[in-house]
Amino acid sequence: MRLPAVLILLCTIAFPTSAATPFWGAKASDAVDVAPADLELGHFVWLPQAAPAGPIVVVVGLDDQIAYAYRNGVRIGYAKVSTGKKGHETPTGVFTTLQKDKDHHSSIYNNAAMPYTQRLTWGGVALHAGGIPDYPSSHGCVHLPSEFARLLFEVSPMGMTVVVGDEAVVPADVAHPAMLEPVDPESGVALETPRLAAHETSRWQPDLSPVGPIAMLLSSADRRLIVFRNGVEIGRAQVEVRDPDQALGTHVFTVVESQADGTPRWSAVGVPGHAGEDGMPLDPAQVERIAVPDAFRANVTPLLVPGTTLMVTDAAVLPSTTGMSMTVVTNAAP
Repeated sequence: MRLPAVLILLCTIAFPTSAATPFWGAKASDAVDVAPADLELGHFVWLPQAAPAGPIVVVVGLDDQIAYAYRNGVRIGYAKVSTGKKGHETPTGVFTTLQKDKDHHSSIYNNAAMPYTQRLTWGGVALHAGGIPDYPSSHGCVHLPSEFARLLFEVSPMGMTVVVGDEAVVPADVAHPAMLEPVDPESGVALETPRLAAHETSRWQPDLSPVGPIAMLLSSADRRLIVFRNGVEIGRAQVEVRDPDQALGTHVFTVVESQADGTPRWSAVGVPGHAGEDGMPLDPAQVERIAVPDAFRANVTPLLVPGTTLMVTDAAVLPSTTGMSMTVVTNAAP
């Protein structure tokens, strides 16, 4: 049987095949004990278990070339990035994501693959997976490690707030943020939560955010327990850490049930570097090392419903400086 001439012709044509999408950076999170300043190129830490729900905000520090993700007031991830090179600097300010495209390709730069794009401006600036050398290299976008870009893309809502800045335009606590959310997740404005006064052992303001998921952060370095509800701090207290020379480490716990006496039952959550702890009960000996003011404990305990999280760390979390305000960028559609 002879093939029609047109089929013979088609069989001899070499059709172009789509090139595989590049993969940039580490394939999995570093251990949660790795500090942002110690990340290697293309590496990241991803800890969504610290705050499983709540508003999300991303802060991109241009000086350090690190992006930080926060949910419900607590840092859930950070990664080495590469921002705009000289002449194509990444604009600073407060942005909201305008568009999401998992398989985006550039209409400007030779159809270049830009996976997990989250557009910040209609002029072409976005968060997306891309190359991460040891210097700003993009045409204005924020290049993220591929796996970090995927993980962030999956949890980010449309309209998420993204703050981009350096020490020339934002407070140092925003340019180099710590574990506490440095900006308001809705407006992107730098937070200025007052410290506890010398005579205060605690502060309790639940009316600042009446409803929403609870996340807590305990720092042995600062001797503080801080409570967030729906991304807003509603309380903080001084805590006493017994045997302070003995490290607590970095761990995440979640309430699995409320017991008959009204107290919560905590269970450890497996996180990068501590995966083997998953499901382990909170060690009573560790609990005994932390003394919380009685009045503060009484206020917090009724809120500790299943799903509430507690992150424990030896790192300092309190901001140390203040600075100028951010510029909010408005993005009208083209």
